[in-house]
Amino acid sequence: MNNLNGHSRAGKKLTPSTITQYLDQYVVGQDKAKQILSVAVYTHYRKFELTRTSEVESAKSNVLLIGPTGTGKTLICETLSKVLGVPFVTANATSLAQTKYVNEEIEALMLRLLQKAGGDIAQAQRGIVFIDEIDKLKSAGGDQQSTSGERVQHALLKIMEGAPVRLSNTETIDTTNVLFICAGAFVGLDSITAANHAFGFISVSEGENQKILDRLNSRVKPTDLFSFGLIPEFAGRLPIIATLQNLSKELLVKIMVEPRNSIYNQFREMLREEGVELEIKHEAFRQIAEMAFEYKVGARSLRGIFEEMLTPVLYQIPDHPEIRKVLISSLFEEPSLLTV
Repeated sequence: MNNLNGHSRAGKKLTPSTITQYLDQYVVGQDKAKQILSVAVYTHYRKFELTRTSEVESAKSNVLLIGPTGTGKTLICETLSKVLGVPFVTANATSLAQTKYVNEEIEALMLRLLQKAGGDIAQAQRGIVFIDEIDKLKSAGGDQQSTSGERVQHALLKIMEGAPVRLSNTETIDTTNVLFICAGAFVGLDSITAANHAFGFISVSEGENQKILDRLNSRVKPTDLFSFGLIPEFAGRLPIIATLQNLSKELLVKIMVEPRNSIYNQFREMLREEGVELEIKHEAFRQIAEMAFEYKVGARSLRGIFEEMLTPVLYQIPDHPEIRKVLISSLFEEPSLLTV
């Protein structure tokens, strides 16, 4: 089934709510960001389907994700590509800034998109390109790094808006309908947002909602991005902005347990294939979350700690077929290996 024809992977009509429901199965928290992204991808793909039958040309709406490391930016985008059934590739803005041949790197990125589409150009031209660490391209300061960052911003402008990219194999990809999602931590942007003028001059009359004004004041504005170091033309290619929040200890626990492909479910399935039941008590998850929280890299450190905890178990299980259950009550206690 082609999901871009209006249906989700589950066969439901593709709407912002069904996209969000799919994301909820794999991404814990970040409800507001998921809602913004669901609407963004829905309207993006609806636009280019409608251009076939309408004389009205629709402007392209790429997305900017702002949030600390390990908050799920890449995961959300990769999951979006799955529910939509479109090819997905990632790039790192820092790497682009470090090369002298930015256009060649962009060409290579488009070639990877074509490969992900199985060589189908039409499918590649409906794909999603995720560019991380876009905040590292800030142009303020005038040093060599900021100059190269500004150079990359200019190089990305054309393909983000929509342009044919000639590949080395003589094929051409038109990026007009490729959705670009840029992301970064943007450390220090919050202080810029707080210092810039809010919409305080707008009066709220009786019957109007102060919450709407508060929401407008709290959102990141284009002028904030200019102050941070993105050139106006580049920031203008990213009209939709979603902010992801730091993950609490409680959310870190949920990330390990609740998603369909959670790390806990992955290892339970692995051991189930060996005829072994894996049970981990809540206290162990809480301890892992506390340790990961101290590392300040969001969910990225969870797998490392979790796998380190299970290493002794995974080492012994293949040599001891009599073991039928593994019980872990605490991160700081030896696992119990039970034969019944």
